[in-house]
Amino acid sequence: MRLSRSLASVTVAVCLVISLSYEAMPHERVEAPGAAASELFGASCRSRITGSRVTTYCHNPYPRTDGVRLHIECDRWWDLDSDGAEVQAGPAQTVRLTGRCWKEVRSVWVSHRKLAR
Repeated sequence: MRLSRSLASVTVAVCLVISLSYEAMPHERVEAPGAAASELFGASCRSRITGSRVTTYCHNPYPRTDGVRLHIECDRWWDLDSDGAEVQAGPAQTVRLTGRCWKEVRSVWVSHRKLAR
């Protein structure tokens, strides 16, 4: 008798699920046409510090032009930090950025900016 009651409840549950209307069933999400996926962007850069001089190479593997700038923070308080001019790294292009301090370099980083197509 126990088996038939549990079988009956399972049968009722299956019938309820099958009888749901099509609109009530979950649907897979589909991106709206024309919605752009997130665009890959940004040149990869590597820097080398030799004494007080900095050399950075940035390679842009993506189709959008990247405006890159070299920023140098000098170690001595009296030594002026510098922000280099923006250089355009086009698609599949490698650019070289250079700068220096009078004495030691504390840190170096590169900023990126998406440029108009």
